[in-house]
Amino acid sequence: MKAAILVFPGSNREGDVAKAIELVTGRKPQMIWHGDGDFEKTDLIVVPGGFSYGDYLRCGAMAAQSPVMAEVRKRAAQGVPVLGICNGFQIVTEAGLLPGTLMRNEKLKFICGDVHLRVETSQSLFTNRYQAGQVVKVPVAHAEGNYFADEDTLKKLEDRGQIAFRYCSSDGTIDTSGNPNGSIRNIAGVFNETKTVMGLMPHPENAVEPMFGGSDGKALFESLVEALS
Repeated sequence: MKAAILVFPGSNREGDVAKAIELVTGRKPQMIWHGDGDFEKTDLIVVPGGFSYGDYLRCGAMAAQSPVMAEVRKRAAQGVPVLGICNGFQIVTEAGLLPGTLMRNEKLKFICGDVHLRVETSQSLFTNRYQAGQVVKVPVAHAEGNYFADEDTLKKLEDRGQIAFRYCSSDGTIDTSGNPNGSIRNIAGVFNETKTVMGLMPHPENAVEPMFGGSDGKALFESLVEALS
């Protein structure tokens, strides 16, 4: 699997994602600067976490207008998989590749720590190495991770199986106690209609080796390898 990772001014998790991908593929991904309007053919595009453009205006709003994102939109329309993590999730929603928006956390504070997620489907490029209903633990680090969409959009997401992960308690219960940021219906990650684009706020790339505190995120990257290699 050949992967490309975008880099914006203010990105800070591109190295983490690169290490995670190299761990499961044995191959270094290419790093793509935000000002580049084109890049080599690739099997996967990753938009990493951080604070692109200092989070000015709205998180991800400026990055979504970068020259590289026009090419990402073009390739996504052709079916090239795109993974947006944290700030990357914000960027791909601002770019119109995913429905909904990410708002300030409900308690208006930056949160950083481990959360539990319930896997909502194993039927995707990104989640085929998980089991539906499986509970995993990965870290979060964000101030604007409160996912919101209108009722019509939420109905479509539910009906089409476009919800990838939900925040939950350690036993898989979906309630407010397991929701760190106030996201509507505890949504932590979503797909586009074809499930070739996925965005999530938690950081699976920081949960790929036991020495990091857990390896529950590794299966996400292994899923991509299995589907795209």
